[in-house]
Amino acid sequence: MTVAILAVLVMSGLALALGAALGYAAVRYKVKEDPLVEKIDAILPQTQCGQCGFPGCKPYAKAMAEGKADINRCPPGGEAGIRKLAELLGVEFKPLNAETGQTKPKSVAVIDETLCIGCTLCLQACPVDAILGAAKQMHTVIAKECTGCELCVAPCPVDCISMVPVSETLTTWKWKYPVTPITVAH
Repeated sequence: MTVAILAVLVMSGLALALGAALGYAAVRYKVKEDPLVEKIDAILPQTQCGQCGFPGCKPYAKAMAEGKADINRCPPGGEAGIRKLAELLGVEFKPLNAETGQTKPKSVAVIDETLCIGCTLCLQACPVDAILGAAKQMHTVIAKECTGCELCVAPCPVDCISMVPVSETLTTWKWKYPVTPITVAH
């Protein structure tokens, strides 16, 4: 009996010592995040769609902070997002880069549940886990979580997913960024 108690005490002491060492290391060697990256990322729409050429909003924000990406590569952010980025970074406004896509109204995916075959390809494509379902079962979209990235549409083999624009209500309305005329110096 005393051997078992001694073993438990030794293991508990070892666990406490290792936990304390890990806690100290976490505080001492914490990787500091660039505050500029955080500010840029806060402006981006968080659709994680990859239309900008980066795997998500955070990598795009990091590339902009490092000067490796231009401010006009985010179609979901649109002109308002580009203006906010230009203001934050102190650079001149540029229109949306047409190679990355075009600005569209905010939309959410809707699955026609009568056609869904439960293949799970949309589940795998969704970067924010907004689709609920299981293999060979009907799937549905959690509209509140859907970012409108459209990544689930292409993999669907039965074309049962459509993008439906979000109607502007009191809860979805956002203040429009003021448009200022661009003057050209002669």
